[in-house]
Parts: sequence; structure tokens; C-alpha cells
Amino acid sequence: MSQSPHDINVLREQIATYGKSLFDRGLTMGSSGNISQRLDDGGWLMTPTNACLGRLDPARISRLDAQGILIDGDAPTKEHFLHRAMYDERPQSGAIVHLHSTHSVAVSCLPDVNPCECIPPLTAYYVMRVGKLPLVPYYMPGDPALGDAVRGLAGKHCAVLLVNHGPVVAGKTLEAAVYATEELEETAKLFLLLQGKNPRGMTPEQVAELEAKFGRP
Repeated sequence: MSQSPHDINVLREQIATYGKSLFDRGLTMGSSGNISQRLDDGGWLMTPTNACLGRLDPARISRLDAQGILIDGDAPTKEHFLHRAMYDERPQSGAIVHLHSTHSVAVSCLPDVNPCECIPPLTAYYVMRVGKLPLVPYYMPGDPALGDAVRGLAGKHCAVLLVNHGPVVAGKTLEAAVYATEELEETAKLFLLLQGKNPRGMTPEQVAELEAKFGRP
């Protein structure tokens, strides 16, 4: 059953609320970053192109049908293909957050990070909410080929890090996607603070124990 107009308006309000929270805490700036939420009819709500997440008008948030055709609101983010690629590979995901958050972007600029696991498992909550974070090679913003590159990884990972760009994070709910994005940014900060200090991370056995109990994100 599809959501009622009232329910869709509530979801639009939630996107605006979370967007403002992320913006006010410096996790995104200017008109960077975008948020989407899957609808029961197979369509999506997405933040509009060139929109500031700190000043979203819920009524202008884009609504797309299952084919990606705009139903109402403003034109969607130009990076809508990133969201669609993640959703196509992750039917269990209900929302996606893409930011240009400072510490995560900084990690994406480092020359020697492991492309299969950009940030090691430093904390239990990082393992539980993000898991392994693969690196996606650089593509010009708006290049549809970036969607294909993300699609190749999204089936196995709830989050990816775009080189010189930022993270794309999926979650079962919008709240879960936001929490995972915040956890990723804080762990990126820890990773940068610990550079050159030979930190003690989670052991493979500890990671396996967490995955067995809580599942992979």
C-alpha cells in the first residue's frame, strides 16, 4: 500500500529536519550533500538540486515515481543516479545520505588508504553501523559513470567513499542512514588523529563476534 499524502508530507518534514541538523553541526555546507528516502510505491523523495540542507522547504523536496520521473517538488539532486544505484543493489535500504563531510573527504584524499577498507575497524559502533568502507575512484561530479562504479560495490556495502568527494551511506530508515553517516564522520576524524601512532583497532575475532550478533550493516 502506498503512503497517503499526509504520510509523504511527514517524510518530507523529516528529511528537512535531519538536513538542518547535519548542516547546523557542520557536516555539510553550502548546497553540498543530498538525502533521499524510498517510498512504498517504489518511488523516492530526494532533496532538490542546488538546495542547502540547512534551509530545505519540505514542500519543494522532489518526489519521483518508480521510473525516476518527477511527480512534484523541484528538480532532484543532480546526483540522483548515486541514490538509484544504491537502492537498486540494496532492496533492504530505505534511505540514503550523501555528504561532503570534512574528515571523511580528507580520508578520501589520502594516497595510501586501503581501497577495500578505507578506515580500519577502530570502534565497535563503526563496525555495527558502517562495516567495511570501500573507495570509489574519482569521477567528475554528475558523471553517470559514477553510478555504475557505486553499483558494483553497493550490494556488499552499506557505505562507500568517493575519492576527493565524500561518503554515500544507506540505511534501513532515514534515522539509521543519518546515524551511520555521523558514525563514519567521527571515525574518519579518529583515523586522522591516529595517523602515525600505530593504533589498536578491533581484532578480526572481535569484528566477527559483532557481525554474528548484530549482522552486517
